[in-house]
Amino acid sequence: MVTAVRHLGPNWYAAVMGTAAVATAGAGLPVHVPGLRTACTAVWALSLVLLLTLLTARALHWTHHRDQARAHLLDPATAPFYGCLAMALLAVGGGAITVGRDWIGDEAAVVLDAVLFGVGTAVGLAAAVAVPYLMAVRHRAEPSQATPVWLLPLVAPMVSAALGPLLVPHLPPGQAQETLLLACFAMFGLSLLATLLMLPLVFARLITQGPLPLVLTPTLFLVLGPLGQSTTAVGTFADVAPGVLPPPYSEGFGLLAVLYGVPVMGFALLWSGLATAHVLRARRHGLGFAMTWWAFTFPVGTCVTGAGALARHTGLVVYEILAIGLYGVLVAAWTVAAVRTARGLLNGTLLAAPRPALAAPRPATARTTSGAVR
Repeated sequence: MVTAVRHLGPNWYAAVMGTAAVATAGAGLPVHVPGLRTACTAVWALSLVLLLTLLTARALHWTHHRDQARAHLLDPATAPFYGCLAMALLAVGGGAITVGRDWIGDEAAVVLDAVLFGVGTAVGLAAAVAVPYLMAVRHRAEPSQATPVWLLPLVAPMVSAALGPLLVPHLPPGQAQETLLLACFAMFGLSLLATLLMLPLVFARLITQGPLPLVLTPTLFLVLGPLGQSTTAVGTFADVAPGVLPPPYSEGFGLLAVLYGVPVMGFALLWSGLATAHVLRARRHGLGFAMTWWAFTFPVGTCVTGAGALARHTGLVVYEILAIGLYGVLVAAWTVAAVRTARGLLNGTLLAAPRPALAAPRPATARTTSGAVR
C-alpha cells in the first residue's frame, strides 16, 4: 500500500469532485424523474467513500513519501491541484445537505457539511494565496506553461461561495446568518477577480503558442468551473437573501442572479464550444485516456447547477432544457471517466506513472549544440 501511493498526486481529488457533482447537480434538476434522487444519494455516498479513501492514501503519501510530496508543491504543473482537495471537501459537504440527508438524517448532514465546509474553505483560501505565491517566488513558470490548471486554486473559494449559503438557514437568525452570507459573497468576489486575472494568460497561451499538449487538452473544460460555479453562487445568494438581509440588498441579489448569470452562462456556452473543438482535434491526433478526463465532469456539473439557478430566477424553459441536456453530458462523461479510471487502477497503469497523470509537462526548450530541440 505504501509503495502504491508513491505517485498519488492531489489531482486524484478531481474524481471526488466529479462524483459529488453528479449527485448534487442531479438533485437540483428542474424536473422530477422517478428514482433519480435515490440514485443521486447513492452517488453522493460513493463520493464520500472516495474522499475518505483518498484522504487516507494522501496521508500515507505525506508520511512515507515526503520528498515526493514536497516536489509536488514545488512543481508549477502539480501545485495548483491542491485546490482540488478543498473543492472535494466542499463538494461532498454540500452534497450531504442536498441529498445525503435522505440517508443520514438532517442533523448529521448539517454537522458533516459544517465540518467539511469549514475545513474546505480554510484549505481553499490557503491554496488561493499559497499556490500563486509559490508560482511567483519558487516555480518561475513561463508564459508558455500557462494552462487552465492554474485556475484550480483560485476557483476553490468560489465553491465555498456557492455552497456556504446552504448552511445559512441552520444558523441563528441575525448576525450569524448575515455574516456567513456576506462572507460567501466576499469569497465570490475574490475568486472572480482572481480568475479574471488568470484567464487572459490561459487564452493568450492558446492563441500565441497553439493547442495544449494532447493529454492536457481536456483541462480546457476547467474554465467552465468558475463560470458555472459563479452563476450558481449568485443564484443561491438570491435564494437565501430574503429574510437574512434587509431590503434593498435582498432584492439586489435577485437582480444580480439574472443580470450576472445570463451573460456569464452565455460565455460558458461559447467556451464549451471552443473546448469541445480542441478535444475533437486532440482525439483525432491520438488523445487517449488520462486523469485529465475528469475535467469533463465537475466543471460541466457547475454549469448544470448554474443553468438550474437561472431557470428558477427567470422562469424560462430554455434554461430548464439546458440544465437537463448538460446533465446528460455530465453523466456520460462521469461514466466514461469512472470506468476508465477503475480499469487503470486494476491494471496498475495510473499509479505507475513517474508523475501525476494530470501534471503538465514542462516545455522542452533546451537546445543541443546543433540547434535541435532536446
